[in-house]
Amino acid sequence: MNPAVLYPLQPDHPELVAPFAALVRRTGARRLWMCQSFRAETHQVLAYLAGAGHTVPVGTSVTLLALRHPYEAALQARSLALLTGEPVVAGFGIGDPDFVAGLTGRPYASPRTAVRDYLRSVRALLDGEPVAHSGPYHHLHAGLPALGHTPRVEVAAGVLRPGMARTVGEVADVAVTWMTPPSYMADTLRPALAEGAAGRARPPRVATAVHVVVDRPGRDVRRLALAATAGHLRAPHYAAMLRAAGLDLDEHDPAGTADALLRHRVVVAGSPAEIAAGLDAYRRAGVDEVVLNPTGVLLGEGVHAAVADVEDILDACRSFLPDAPQHAASASPPESAGHLVG
Repeated sequence: MNPAVLYPLQPDHPELVAPFAALVRRTGARRLWMCQSFRAETHQVLAYLAGAGHTVPVGTSVTLLALRHPYEAALQARSLALLTGEPVVAGFGIGDPDFVAGLTGRPYASPRTAVRDYLRSVRALLDGEPVAHSGPYHHLHAGLPALGHTPRVEVAAGVLRPGMARTVGEVADVAVTWMTPPSYMADTLRPALAEGAAGRARPPRVATAVHVVVDRPGRDVRRLALAATAGHLRAPHYAAMLRAAGLDLDEHDPAGTADALLRHRVVVAGSPAEIAAGLDAYRRAGVDEVVLNPTGVLLGEGVHAAVADVEDILDACRSFLPDAPQHAASASPPESAGHLVG
C-alpha cells in the first residue's frame, strides 16, 4: 500500500509541479507521474525538477506516439533515468485520431499495430539492441550508443479496452489505466492482459490512476468528483467503457452520475482511512501501482489543498492493513462520501 502520485494538469512552468515532486521525495511515495503536456513539455519538466534536487522515480502517463519517433522516445526516457538516477516508466498512448491525422496525415488504420511496433522498438533500443524495422507506422534501422549502468526504464502503454490490453500484454512492461473501476480491472482488463502475455514469463504489471477526494468540512464531494472527471466523461470511449463496467451515466442527472462514480470507486472519497480501504479494492483486482490523482481538489482549491489531501492519504495507506478485522467494515465508504484511447 505505497501509492504513486500524479500531477494531472499541463503546467506552464515546472515550479507548479515542484510541490508534488517534493511530496514524493518527502514521503517516499512510489513515483511522480505526469501526463502529456502541450505547455511545458513533460520530459523537460521532469528534467528541470531533477536539476532542482527533486530526484525521484518518475513516469509519463501517457505521451503520444505521433509526437516523436521511437528512437527519440527511447533517448528521452533513458535521459530521464540518467538525470534522476531513479527508475522511469515511459508510458505511451495513441491519442485522439484527429490529432494523429493532424500530425501524420491520417489516423492509425490499426492502433494496436502502431502500439505493438512502437513499444517493441523502444524496448529493444533501451535494452541496447540494434533495431531493424520497416513497418506502416515507423522506420528504424539504428541503435542507441552504449552506456554504463543506468536505472531501469520500463516501457508502458495506455489501456482502456480488452483489445488493446491483449496487445499491451504482448509487449509492455506496464499497462497504464485511467478511470477503470476495480471490477472492470478484475473481470475485463486483467484477463485480456494475461491472454496477450501468453508465452511471456509474466503479464505487464498494472498502474492505475484513481481520482481521490478527502471529505473535509465544507467540501462538496459530488461537485469535485464531477469536476475531476468531466473531460473524460465527455469522451465517447471513456463513457462506453464506464457503462460496460456497470455505471449508470446520465448527463441530465449529474448527482446520479457523481453517485455512480463514487459507488464504483472511479472516484474514491471519504476520510483518508476510508480512501485507503477503498483503494485496496484496486489491489485485490490486480493493480500493482495505484496512482493518486487529486484533479478535483487541484482544480477546485489549488495545489496546496491537493498536496495536503495526497499526503494524508499516503499516511493512511502506510498504516492500512488489508487483512485487519476493520477492513470489511471500511472497504465500502458511503455513497455520499465517497487521454488514453484503446
